[in-house]
Amino acid sequence: MTLEIHGTVAAGFEPVRDEFAAFVATERPDYEGQLCAYVHGRRVVDLWAGDGVDADSLYGVFSSTKGAAHLVAALLVQEGTLELDRKVTYYWPEFASEGKGALTLRDLLAHRAGVVGTDSGFSRQELADDRQIAERLADQRPFWRPGTAFGYHALVIGALSGEVVRRATGRTLQEVYEERVRAPYGLDFFLGLPGAHESRFRSTQAMAPTDEQRALLDSLPSGPHTLAAVAFNRHAAEPTDLETLPNDPLVRAKGPASVGGVASARGLAGMYAAAISEVGGKVPLLKDDTAAEFGQFHSVGYDLVARAHKSYGLGFQATADTWYPTLGVGAFGHSGAAGSQGFADPRSGVAYGYTRRRFAFPGGAAVENERFVAAVRMAAPTVG
Repeated sequence: MTLEIHGTVAAGFEPVRDEFAAFVATERPDYEGQLCAYVHGRRVVDLWAGDGVDADSLYGVFSSTKGAAHLVAALLVQEGTLELDRKVTYYWPEFASEGKGALTLRDLLAHRAGVVGTDSGFSRQELADDRQIAERLADQRPFWRPGTAFGYHALVIGALSGEVVRRATGRTLQEVYEERVRAPYGLDFFLGLPGAHESRFRSTQAMAPTDEQRALLDSLPSGPHTLAAVAFNRHAAEPTDLETLPNDPLVRAKGPASVGGVASARGLAGMYAAAISEVGGKVPLLKDDTAAEFGQFHSVGYDLVARAHKSYGLGFQATADTWYPTLGVGAFGHSGAAGSQGFADPRSGVAYGYTRRRFAFPGGAAVENERFVAAVRMAAPTVG
């Protein structure tokens, strides 16, 4: 069975459609995915494939949510509501507990806080609620001396950032995002999915590895008390099943700012287009210097949680170094565990979004993004 490719591409972007079609032809018959890209604020790629999917279908985008969360942080820094080099305790005094009092907002956003989870873990109800996560983390002793190293705060960075936002503005991060970003642009990228849109949600499907892939996964080192186990809540009394997290209605409704976003590829790409380009007659959300600050390398090297080389800006992944070397320095975005990807490349004007329904092997940015991003970047200069 060959899945039909739907949607359109602008002149010059036919190779992107060809790459998408070639990939889909190799996938399982139940593949569902969407691909969207803008260049200088113009939508140039808008494709989807799969039985029952259309351009308006919504998917759990896991950690791609962090991009929306930290676009809010960037806007608040840009207008002076937040200051990167103030201590977190200036906004959130209770965070000083257990030796965290010297940490700056800049270091918190760069995954340097050391509170990747709690000693006993979170319940599913707590993971859905950023306020509860923040309350637990305020009292948590860090797992390394804050500011001296970095590690991926996978399930909690949005709650940490969000508590600073709430203390500084009196509003939740989700409320600020809705008012300042999602609603003005009509983006299908929700931090808290309204009930009226539930029918558009396509539940995440678990990974379906081959026997060889399963053997590789089983061979990876693991343990109930490693930093990775703490960061992904695998040590809790109710260990988190990351693959199905967005399928929980409570998670979708509350939209925790680390992993709870629900989006289409149009929503992902549209948000990043609005961040760096004029869209719909509106000036870019971010000024050039703000985009450069948040996309600049802040934590580069050995990630204590991932046990691998990683690169982070402020809240965002440093996308060119982390995933796609064809992008310009300063590109910023975030991948999601099931394979979603969204980013902005200010130097080329590219904004990109990809979603898929089935959790990709081995997790993180799905490997097909490498092909799609390269094709989009190659075609981008054709846009005047």
